[in-house]
Amino acid sequence: MREATRAADRARPATARQWFIGLWALLLAIRLVLADRLPLFVDEAFYWQEGMHLAWAYSDLPGLSAWLARLGTAVGGHHLLAVRMPALLLAAWLPWLVVRIARREYGELQGWVAGTFALLLPLAGSLGVLALPDVAMAVAGLLCLDAGCRLLRASSAGAALQLALGLVVGALAHYRFAAVIGVGGLVLLSLPHGRAMLRDPRVWLAIGAGAFAWLPLLAWNLDNAEAGLRFQLVDRHPWSFHLDGIAFLPVQALLVTPLLLGALAHAAWRHWRNPDPVAAWLARNGALLVLGFFLLGFFADNERVSFHWPLPGYLALLPLLPAILARWSPAWRRACVAMAAIGLALLLAGFAVASTSSLRARLAGTKAWPGNFAGWAPLAEAVRDMRANMPAGTRLVAGSFKVGAELGFALGDPDIAVLPHPLNRRHGRQPQLALWGLLSEDRASLGPQPLLLAIAATDVEYRDLLAHYHELCERLGPLPPPRVVNVDHGAQRFLLFALPAQAQAGKCTTPAMAWIDVPATGTRVGPRFDVEGWAFKDGVGLEAVEVTLDGTVVARADYGIANPGVASFWKISTDPHHPAVGFRATVDASAFPPGRHWLGLRLHARDGTTEPWREHPIDLAP
Repeated sequence: MREATRAADRARPATARQWFIGLWALLLAIRLVLADRLPLFVDEAFYWQEGMHLAWAYSDLPGLSAWLARLGTAVGGHHLLAVRMPALLLAAWLPWLVVRIARREYGELQGWVAGTFALLLPLAGSLGVLALPDVAMAVAGLLCLDAGCRLLRASSAGAALQLALGLVVGALAHYRFAAVIGVGGLVLLSLPHGRAMLRDPRVWLAIGAGAFAWLPLLAWNLDNAEAGLRFQLVDRHPWSFHLDGIAFLPVQALLVTPLLLGALAHAAWRHWRNPDPVAAWLARNGALLVLGFFLLGFFADNERVSFHWPLPGYLALLPLLPAILARWSPAWRRACVAMAAIGLALLLAGFAVASTSSLRARLAGTKAWPGNFAGWAPLAEAVRDMRANMPAGTRLVAGSFKVGAELGFALGDPDIAVLPHPLNRRHGRQPQLALWGLLSEDRASLGPQPLLLAIAATDVEYRDLLAHYHELCERLGPLPPPRVVNVDHGAQRFLLFALPAQAQAGKCTTPAMAWIDVPATGTRVGPRFDVEGWAFKDGVGLEAVEVTLDGTVVARADYGIANPGVASFWKISTDPHHPAVGFRATVDASAFPPGRHWLGLRLHARDGTTEPWREHPIDLAP
């Protein structure tokens, strides 16, 4: 019996190793497929653009993300997968670093179990699908963590060199790596072995190398009025208390999965005061990073995603996890594994949905719609088509950095001119565009040639859209009738304007504005229902409004009904028909099957042009 038990114990590490390698290979294959299919995220496109203008640092980030994107395309060609390949390879290495730490400190079995959970942890298991700085930052954090473990056990030149490498990579990855450094320093000072470690000159040489890696970023900020620092530390954060930070708890419970989050929290609590310096090092690093980002959430930016910020903390706790799970019953361990696997599968499924246009379109109008991945290929195709019919030398101009970067990648042109836009400032990209000479304030700065202007109307809050159109008129002159590219039923709406070589005089003409008041989005209606709303077009006015269902005209509306509230809200509107801009129609949809359909408008202007409006969903009753 004892011999059989010993044999089983000897076999467990081999089995755990097989599970780890099998899962690692499966996830790598899935991430490769997703990275090959998923359209570029807006930030990825800008990193590609930065990589085509190589520099030591940029307005939004240090240089590493741009360098990796450039390396990927230099080796693999101009392709989605090539941009992401360096991030994919780094992400594939990350779980092996977790195995390395846990295996050395706690044994063979514990190493493979910790590595398996590094794969199952949804935030870590999905890394590399997008070429974002979090991948390099997570790897850098683990390199520093592992070096700290080694140095706490025994001083060595190899461990100090590894610490230097981690600090350098982290400094070149993101401003946010300063939090990892700060927490690590506090933890070392809190441990007797850590204070002893800091007396080793080789450790200070490593710290010096890490500090030196921040110099390019510091130099960039000194040369550019601290624009990057102000964006990262001041402009993007309100620095006033708000209760949105409490959302951190349920969001992390969903993304880490509840049982795994509880086990990691237990590991941090149990080992916080552990006399073993390595266990305390891991526990305190993990706990302070996660708690620090939780507290920061009550004062920092709550408009952009920050759910991934605590990942380095969770990675630090993973080597301590197997000992916690060993105390659980087999049923609870299986539940923890299953819950983490389901969470990872759902996150990867979200990427799969975002990469499939038909599935993405079904989410239009919902909070789950992945807008940053939508519409770039149709926009690029429309741009190619219009340029083919425009004079030679026509210059392409983007309405924001998003459109410029995405079109730049799609067309292989990293030098597309960009107009000032609130998004440029909000994402810290406007100073960089100005440095490249791509930021154009007005028509004169764009040169004496025809222009093709591409804007994303849905990148502006609807209440501010008319003012945005008028600002475009001030910069470029009256806007000609646009070519409309509605993606996912108009949830993503692009407008293309062919502008002549010289700015035209005259009153401001803008794209049409409209709204359907009845029926509301998602309303259940019968086969015959009424449609009411308003529509106008500054400069020339509208002549007629048609109602569409799934793109087919189903009614011509009675247009010109008095609606004084529209002019009252849109005070700057110059449509000559105010207040008679309301419309009403009765739709007979009896020929359409019951279920979900898309209700839209076709707007006919008095200058003879037509614009399709965005659609919203309704449900036809039998």
